[in-house]
Amino acid sequence: MKCTSAEAAKFVAKLQQDYLNRLSLEEQSSTFLASVGEDVESVRPEYDYEETKEYLSDLEMKIRKVKHAINVFNTITLIPEFDITIDEMLVYIPQLTKKKEKLKEMANKLPKDRSYEIIGSNVIDYRYVNYDLKKVRHDLDVISEELSKAQLALDSVNHTVTFEIEI
Repeated sequence: MKCTSAEAAKFVAKLQQDYLNRLSLEEQSSTFLASVGEDVESVRPEYDYEETKEYLSDLEMKIRKVKHAINVFNTITLIPEFDITIDEMLVYIPQLTKKKEKLKEMANKLPKDRSYEIIGSNVIDYRYVNYDLKKVRHDLDVISEELSKAQLALDSVNHTVTFEIEI
């Protein structure tokens, strides 16, 4: 089966949903109630333990194979604009996101802000930023742009580059 990483991820999600659906069906039909005197066969739900076991086992194998293929793809496929693998990009994007959040918080501070930490004192304290706000705002713009480029580059590879999955 040839597909993109995005298609493979959707396929895994479908397989996992099929698995959960079959488990739910098994839960409902593997046991049943019948009243005393009632014809047990007339209320027996359709259920085949061996068939269910094989079906679930087959789905588990498919999920393993597809996830493994995605993992291999992620470790060997380079993102050209960044010259790193998808696997590395999946670490890099959260790092950029964390930096962006930190810079955003720093950029939104006032140069001088009244502190309300000491209650009951007649002394007014002020908290001052101890960094160049312009530099932080510039770095925020740079990191935001880098994050956007990284996400778009990853999306592009995940939606265009295909690989083979042996199922």
